[in-house]
Amino acid sequence: VSAGLASLVPHDLQRRIDTLAPTHFDAPSGSHVPIRYDGEWPVLAIRVQELFGLDRHPSIANGAVPLTLELLSPAHRPIQTTRDLPGFWRGSWADVRADMRGRYPK
Repeated sequence: VSAGLASLVPHDLQRRIDTLAPTHFDAPSGSHVPIRYDGEWPVLAIRVQELFGLDRHPSIANGAVPLTLELLSPAHRPIQTTRDLPGFWRGSWADVRADMRGRYPK
């Protein structure tokens, strides 16, 4: 259905929509992670280690809409939700990391 609807939208408008509301997020790890648009805010469910090295919060719409991050464990289980990634790194990341070390030894 979505491909059929997309064919009705002029090409330049479709490119603008894809830029402002992308279907995927390119993580620093190289992963191409889908963005969910099924709630009030867009959600990115991503393993926390795929965000290592990212010091600003991911957003869409030219930075106007921050993604809600559903941070996942290595086993893809939700561990925390945030709309402030830099605050997460500065704050609760130490506790989350310590908890995960016990559950997911190398």
